[in-house]
Order: sequence, then structure tokens, then C-alpha cells
Amino acid sequence: MKNQMNQSKYPINDFKSGESWRLFKIMGEFVEGIDALHSLGPAVSIFGSARTESNAPYYKKAREVAALFAKSGYAVITGGGPGIMEAANKGAIGEGVDSIGLNINLPFEEKGNSYTTKQIEFNYFFVRKVMFIKYAQAYIIMPGGFGTLDELFETITLIQTKRIRQMPVILIGSEFWNGLIQWIKGPMMANGMISSPDFDLFHVLDDPQKALEIVKEFYQ
Repeated sequence: MKNQMNQSKYPINDFKSGESWRLFKIMGEFVEGIDALHSLGPAVSIFGSARTESNAPYYKKAREVAALFAKSGYAVITGGGPGIMEAANKGAIGEGVDSIGLNINLPFEEKGNSYTTKQIEFNYFFVRKVMFIKYAQAYIIMPGGFGTLDELFETITLIQTKRIRQMPVILIGSEFWNGLIQWIKGPMMANGMISSPDFDLFHVLDDPQKALEIVKEFYQ
């Protein structure tokens, strides 16, 4: 009777065999990403919203940031979609460096933007995020939504826990980020969830030139 109940509650299907094949797909995405990016030189990953319009101030700022880094010899890596990602790829292309798009199918990213020199398609968020982190010397975080926050906090967590080497994490747009920073300094700090040195893991600023200087000084 017990076995019959278990079988009715958890019907036998091919879920487990499907999971095995999924592992091969995941491995394949890792291999494809590593093969495509292993020879990439110095690079920065730029994160931000896919919903930002081309006439918005942060779109223009992202393009300016990417152009500055590209002119200094840094390849630019984005999610390859519209909005901030398009702006960053647009700023980098034509400057003699790679303008990389790591594409994934999302409701607001139906297709890759046209300002990349190389596009790589991903089905799995976590594989894509490994590529963002593995091949960048700095992370530039522009205003964005849940996805941008996910990328920001995962990066900071990996640095905090020493799972990756420390490198510059720069949040551009103090007006946008100040509310979050005050919350971190308030409830999180007051309840002992973080400590003072954790604030050294990132910078908040508005000047693209200052962002470039921070990265250059870090590696000097």
C-alpha cells in the first residue's frame, strides 16, 4: 500500500534521465564560452537594465563609460541585449577591442543587439554569470532591475568570501544607488549582517573617468 501511494504521488517518468542529459548541455555551454573567450585580453563586464531607452541619461552614460574603457584597451562584455547592454556595446565597438554579447532569451531581451563583435548564446543563467565574472578585470554596475542586482550581489559575495580574487566593483549613478547603500549601511549594518570592511568591496560614483582611474590604479 505504501509503495502504491508513493507511486501515485510521484509518478514515474523520464525526469531523471532528462536531468542527466541536461548536465551535458550545461557542460557544453561552459566549453563553448571558454573556447570563445579564453584568448580575450583585459576586459570589463558592464551590467544594467534591458529596459533603458536610448534617449535616457543612463543609456548615454553607459555608452560613455564603455567608450572610455575601450579606448584604454579594455574589451567590453555585456549581456548582449537592449538597453544598457546595447549602449555599452555601442560605446565599445569601433575602438579596436572586442565588444562581447553574452545572450540569453528573456522577455525583455528578445534578440541580441547589433553592436557586438562576438555573441555567445546561453540557456543557463549561472553559466552566463560565470563568463561575466571569469573574464573581467572589473565590474561596472549601471542602474537596473532584479537581474542587475543579482549580478551585483553575487559578484560582491564571491569577492567577500574569497571565491574569486578582489577586483574593482563600481556602481555608476549615485542618485539611483544611494537608497540601496543607505539600507545596507542601516539595517544590514545595525543587525551585524555585514561589517565595515565590506564597504571597501565596491565604489559608488557618477564620473566615468573616475571609474577608469579606479581600475587603472587598482592594477598598478
